[in-house]
Amino acid sequence: VVPNNEIWWENIRTLRNDERVKGGFIHQENITPEAHKDYMTLFGSKYMVALVDGRFAGYVGSIGGDIRVCVDPQFQGKGVGVHLIEAIMERFPNSYAKVKIENEPSKRLFDKCGFKVNILVRTI
Repeated sequence: VVPNNEIWWENIRTLRNDERVKGGFIHQENITPEAHKDYMTLFGSKYMVALVDGRFAGYVGSIGGDIRVCVDPQFQGKGVGVHLIEAIMERFPNSYAKVKIENEPSKRLFDKCGFKVNILVRTI
């Protein structure tokens, strides 16, 4: 897990827009290159990137304490998500996760990392 920098921004955007993972996010709109550049300019320093054999495998960030995490499907189930969560919690120890009730993979990930359900929020 390494600090995020501009060379990873497009990888983050591409993964976030990937239909295989998009359904796990509360907000599912397609992110444009322009909007993503603006967002990363503001918040990119609060993100970290996972590399496996030098290849981009996923990302994690803590924005206002809210964790945003995503692992490329080809690296899921290999511990990448756990490493990302551990790294962001070391950097931002008061972070929390908002997980959709139906997002079983994220619920399992955060459970493995020691998170417990605190409140359920209905999204419309």
